[in-house]
Amino acid sequence: MELLDRFLKYVQIDTCSDEESGLSPSTAKQHDLAKVLVEELTQMGATEITYDKEHCYVYASIPATSGYEDKPVVGFIAHMDTSPAMSGANVKPRFIEEYDGNDIVLNQELNIVLKVADFPEMKELTGNDLVVTDGTTLLGADDKAGIAEIMTMAEYFLTNPQVNHGKIRIGFTPDEEIGAGPDYFDVKLFGADYAYTVDGGALGEIEYENFNAANAKVYVHGRSVHPGSAKGKMKNSILIAQEFQSMLPTFENPMYTEMYEGFYHLDSISGTVEETKMDYIIRDHDREKFESKKVQFMAVANFLNGKYGVGTVVVDMKDSYYNMREVIEKNMFLVDYAKQVMEEMWIVPNICPIRGGTDGARLSFMGLPCPNLCTGGGNFHGKYEYACVQSMESVSRMLVKLACKFV
Repeated sequence: MELLDRFLKYVQIDTCSDEESGLSPSTAKQHDLAKVLVEELTQMGATEITYDKEHCYVYASIPATSGYEDKPVVGFIAHMDTSPAMSGANVKPRFIEEYDGNDIVLNQELNIVLKVADFPEMKELTGNDLVVTDGTTLLGADDKAGIAEIMTMAEYFLTNPQVNHGKIRIGFTPDEEIGAGPDYFDVKLFGADYAYTVDGGALGEIEYENFNAANAKVYVHGRSVHPGSAKGKMKNSILIAQEFQSMLPTFENPMYTEMYEGFYHLDSISGTVEETKMDYIIRDHDREKFESKKVQFMAVANFLNGKYGVGTVVVDMKDSYYNMREVIEKNMFLVDYAKQVMEEMWIVPNICPIRGGTDGARLSFMGLPCPNLCTGGGNFHGKYEYACVQSMESVSRMLVKLACKFV
């Protein structure tokens, strides 16, 4: 099966995760893709296929070439879920041949246009073939592009036994988008010495630094009273929530930050006079600044509780993952190998910090050093998401060459 055909097949399977479910996997529909992958791996001749039917993990092996069984075992990992930030149901991917570098009308009826003025990096893709959305859903290149690239790599090795390589392990995870991908990942069963997640963006990206990350749920408790007799009695939780947000640093916000700059991000808000709920994520590459951000966040809550009464603002904050740099720096040859392969393929390496997280961040701290590689997609988590076909094909070839570096 061609890489593009795989990708188009995978993105049409709804695998959206759900942070509120409290289940693992967070949505049962992630199993739909897992079953497809197990079937394809079986048909192509992969070995040691394990399907965790309870928690929705898929593991498989490409056996080492005879005489190379003693070489390090390298793994490649991608996640099956898509972001709950936008619907992944009924995805209708559109193929654009030889993109002309201009605005792309995603949906004529709804007047949804991917504008180059808003996404100037699109100009760099002129002449390439793209897959885009119809403007009503996300695409799912994050991370079904990574899955398609790994599966295409696997098929290459299994149909070309003359190519020398050590044992290769493949892993597909659920719930990465809600920070739960590694929760039940069996590092011992996976059995790799080193691994790469294939979960990045533009061709050339190599990432081994990610945010330190925390999630915070803020509950604001008000007091609802008839507006006609509310003086001195009403506490409007919506307005207190607004005050909470206004007390956070204005420019420490995703829309004003880049590279190593951290932020507070109000991801959702809903409420009434009586109660308002806000969901935040807190991010910073620097551990000290990360801890400081959390302290400042709690200080705002404490101030408002002093102003409006104890228990008015309740914060439930949890760390999600930490910067894997401290692990990868002890295994920098993983980054060097990826860089060498790209240069051999005339791809310009772009070593940059991840302004997000990957399964590899937590897996690195679980004993499996795991930097992140590009997929060739972009504008993830929304209707303007796209994938570049030529970039995806290059990534798949890159994975082949990278696996061979370990001999």
